Amino acid sequence: MAPKPYRQGMTLQMSTSTMDPEYAERCRRSLAEEQAASLAATGDWAHVDKDRVHRDWHELYGEVAAAITAGAQPEDEAIQELVGRHYAITSRFYIPSRDAYLGMALLYAEDDAMRDWHNSYHPKMVEFFSAAMLRYAGARL
Repeated sequence: MAPKPYRQGMTLQMSTSTMDPEYAERCRRSLAEEQAASLAATGDWAHVDKDRVHRDWHELYGEVAAAITAGAQPEDEAIQELVGRHYAITSRFYIPSRDAYLGMALLYAEDDAMRDWHNSYHPKMVEFFSAAMLRYAGARL
């Protein structure tokens, strides 16, 4: 299946730091609104095995950290497959729209606790994985 072309407001070179401010705000809003609706509809995600999710994310981020160390690039197909796994894990809570998923990339970069936690796997994790998420969302969501 050929990847979908990038959509309005997205470029191959886009990063969380170069995203159009209005589009970035739309993504932040989408994340907040979709998460709030899902939390309300599911009793605070009662259906999710949160311990399993965190184990799966831990394993995934370890693989991403190793790939970064080995010289991988965010657009590499192997990395995009890892991002696909991340999206699938995230989708255990709710299925985020493209904009909400980009909002998650922004959250990882902008929230101190999220940035520190992700960067504990590798000092460049947030920068690298956010770029990979942007690429994935633009091409596949």
